[in-house]
Amino acid sequence: MAKAKLNHDVKTFIVQALACFDAPSVVTAAVKKEFGIEVSRQLVETHDPTKAAGSDTAARWRALFEETRKAFLEDTSKIAISHRAVRLRALQRMAEKAEGMGNMALAAQLHEQAAKECGDAYSNRHKLEHTGKDGKDLPAPAPVTIFQLPDNGRS
Repeated sequence: MAKAKLNHDVKTFIVQALACFDAPSVVTAAVKKEFGIEVSRQLVETHDPTKAAGSDTAARWRALFEETRKAFLEDTSKIAISHRAVRLRALQRMAEKAEGMGNMALAAQLHEQAAKECGDAYSNRHKLEHTGKDGKDLPAPAPVTIFQLPDNGRS
């Protein structure tokens, strides 16, 4: 089966999305939303030079992929969720919604997660404990779980 003919803008969009670690299924949905055309997941995969399906990707698309990936990995500041304030605002919205639905257990978990995001501020233990039992180091804190946020129609 021959590859569908995609214009330069669509190919650029696909290559850059893949370089930013978007899954092919996510890219197909984004192409449909952005350009109004349907492409298969398999076609999208042919534009990823790190995959077997994209092993014969043209040099210019390979270069764009590598350049985009390098920039993406070096500058996470462009990713909204990498900022504490964005995460806290999202947690605030989720906690308010959970409370509004009467789901107090979830609201409490979200409040605890927000407190952890602020440096374990939900207790005064961090002020009191400087060492563990017998003067040994304290155990490493548990990792913070980040919930996937709903898209809410935002890009």
